[in-house]
Amino acid sequence: MKKTIFMAFMALGFIFVACDDDDVAMTTKNLTLSIDGLENLGSDYVYEGWIMVNNVPQTTGRFSVDDEGNLSQTDFLLNKIDLAVATAFILTIEPAAGDDPAPSKVHILAGDFSGNTGNLTIDHGAALGNDFSTASGAYILATPTDGPMNNENSGIWFLSLESMSPAAGLILPTLPDGWLYEGWAVIDGVPVTTGKFSMNTGVDMFDDFSSTLNDGPPFPGEDFIMNPPSGLTFPTNLQGGKAVISIEPVPDNSELPFLLKPLVGSIPVDATDHTTYAIGKNLNFPTGTVVR
Repeated sequence: MKKTIFMAFMALGFIFVACDDDDVAMTTKNLTLSIDGLENLGSDYVYEGWIMVNNVPQTTGRFSVDDEGNLSQTDFLLNKIDLAVATAFILTIEPAAGDDPAPSKVHILAGDFSGNTGNLTIDHGAALGNDFSTASGAYILATPTDGPMNNENSGIWFLSLESMSPAAGLILPTLPDGWLYEGWAVIDGVPVTTGKFSMNTGVDMFDDFSSTLNDGPPFPGEDFIMNPPSGLTFPTNLQGGKAVISIEPVPDNSELPFLLKPLVGSIPVDATDHTTYAIGKNLNFPTGTVVR
C-alpha cells in the first residue's frame, strides 16, 4: 500500500494530509440495492435509503427512478463499521428540496439484515406493516347526491347492499402514518378520484364532483355530476370502466394513482345501479434486496 503523504507548510502554519484510495477502502464499504416495482416520483420527490444503527436511522443516500423503473444509483459508499452493525434497511419518500434531515413518515419498503443481505417488502413493520392479502372490496353504482333516480351509473360508492341495507364495502387494514387510501373510477381510460380516506366507513375527504342537492352516504365514494376534469363530461357512464383503491403517500407526489393498488376491478359493461359488485385483489407490490 502506498504511504500516506504529509506536506507541511510551516511558514503558513498549515499541515495538509493526503490519503490514497487504499486508506478510504479500509474504512468504507458498498451497500447495494436491487429493487423492482418502484415508479418515477416526478421532480419534487426522491427515494432515500436508511440503515438502522443502534436504533438510530442513518441515511444511505438518495436516488430517483425513471419511467422504466431503473434506479439512478444502486451502490452507496458507507462507513464500514456502521454498515456492519446495522440491523435493518428502510426506504422512504422525501421532498427533493427543503427536506428535514430525519426520515419522513412515508416508509415504503424495509427489511432486516440476515448476514449481509436483507429482503425488502412493504409488509415489514418499519414500512406499511401489511401485505394486504386480507383486503377485499365491494361497490355499487348510484348517484344519491343528485336526488331523483337518474344518472345512476354516473356514481360509485364503496359500500355493499347484500344485506339490503348499506354496509361497509371495504375491508382494509389501518395504514401507518404517512399513508392514506384513495378511491378511483377509471373513466374513458382516465383515473378520476373519488376521494382519500383512512377508514372503511365514514365520508371521505372529497366531494367536488358530487351534486350539492343531497349528502352522500357515510362511506367512501363519489357522484360524477359536476366540475368534470378536462377532457371528460359529467354525468357519465361508469359501465366498462374500472374501480380502484390505491394507497397514497402523504404528502402526495402526484394527482394520479400511486403504484400501490391493493384493489382493482373491472366494472361490468352491463353493470346495473344499486347492485353490489366485488373488486379483486391486486397484490403486485415492489420488492427488493439490500446487500452490504
